[in-house]
Amino acid sequence: MASAHAKKTRAGEVVRTLVMGLWLPALFLAGLLFSFLLAFHDPTPHHVKVAVAAPPAATAQLQHQLDTAIPGGFTLQPFDSAAEARSAVLNNDAVAAFTPAPHHPQLYGAKADGAAMESMIRQVFTSATQQTGATLGFHELVPTRRGDALGTSPFYLLMACTLPAYFLVVAMQRAVGFSRRAHVATMLLAGAVTTVACYLAGAYGMDAIPQHPLAMLYLFLLTQSVSLTSYGLVAFLGPFFPGAAVTLFIMLSVPSSGLTVPADLLSGFFHFLHPILPMGNAADALRNVNYFDDRQLGRPTAVLCAWIAAGTALIVLGYVKQLRQLVREAQAGITRYVSAPPPEDPTVELPEPVALPPHRHHFGEQPAMLTGRVSGPVGEPLAGVTITVTDAHGRQLLHTRTDQNGEYAATGFHEGFAVVVAGGPGRQPVATRLLLSMAAPVNQDFVLTPRQQTVPGYVNSGRG
Repeated sequence: MASAHAKKTRAGEVVRTLVMGLWLPALFLAGLLFSFLLAFHDPTPHHVKVAVAAPPAATAQLQHQLDTAIPGGFTLQPFDSAAEARSAVLNNDAVAAFTPAPHHPQLYGAKADGAAMESMIRQVFTSATQQTGATLGFHELVPTRRGDALGTSPFYLLMACTLPAYFLVVAMQRAVGFSRRAHVATMLLAGAVTTVACYLAGAYGMDAIPQHPLAMLYLFLLTQSVSLTSYGLVAFLGPFFPGAAVTLFIMLSVPSSGLTVPADLLSGFFHFLHPILPMGNAADALRNVNYFDDRQLGRPTAVLCAWIAAGTALIVLGYVKQLRQLVREAQAGITRYVSAPPPEDPTVELPEPVALPPHRHHFGEQPAMLTGRVSGPVGEPLAGVTITVTDAHGRQLLHTRTDQNGEYAATGFHEGFAVVVAGGPGRQPVATRLLLSMAAPVNQDFVLTPRQQTVPGYVNSGRG
């Protein structure tokens, strides 16, 4: 019976270890299949705004013709003259302008809105005019920069701001000696360094973005939106914060950014996310600074600042949550404890030995590989006993102490033999050699006896 129970327990530990090790890679797989693939596999126009230099009746007739070909694909706006229609494109109020004429209709495009968008519009309006026997003329109103031929180069700069900001938060979880203030200051400084590097590379190295201070501002706002929000999620999601951060800032932000595929060609869900998530707003801001004379920057600025404010609020609430936890533990008489291991991204972090709070394991946290209890000769728990784990070559892997119940726990060891030593003031140390494995957690108890006290004898000087 005991053997069957042990096998069942071991099997449960193996399954739990596999689940906790594979949940984030599984999230990436699902994101790539159902986020990227879903967003990019069939770009279709959705209510693309086109300015038309024609009376309302003629515009309505053209609207009906386009709706027949692509229902809901285009929204035509009538203007009194071709100059006003072209101004709508230059002011970023429309992505193209169309001037109908019996034999030589003209289409005015903006490659700055994306080469894919311009190609789609040219194809649709060429097909529409050919039905009347006319030849469509095309004119480029807003061409792209030399280093941004397809209008997608800023995507790589925004990714260069996003990924380091996320991985910095992962790295900060290992800086356990840092306070929250030091963590935040580090993220601000790293964001500034990342911003300057991306700006110099994009503006001066590749001519992909303008040499304009506003471009630096929006790159910096993006880094802080990602890093502060990710950091704020740690206190509430613990080891699951990488999944939430990756979902928000990679799996959903990249396809909805409007850079790889223009936002108006995305499906409804990703089109809805575009003005909400940070990357899409940073993309719009850079494009407006780059090509449209700093117009329509209100919404991107407000949304990016809102993400920063939300991240700051989460950090403050996490601090308050920690204070309340400390008060509750103090009221319960718990005055010393081993802090929880830092949350980390299992796809980038290698195992590292770390102490765990005994009897406080939740799904998603690292399971204990080594546990035990240290007691005296009559079974009394010994608090504050030093537990040292070394590898087979004598290199120290872990140094921790027992809690008020005499218990300890640890994890993160590489599979193999290790030496565990328990010792405390006035106690005879005890050592044992164990095989540590994630698949087979080890419980090792110790009984420490008092040291033998040597009483100095009386030394006879030889005098009578």
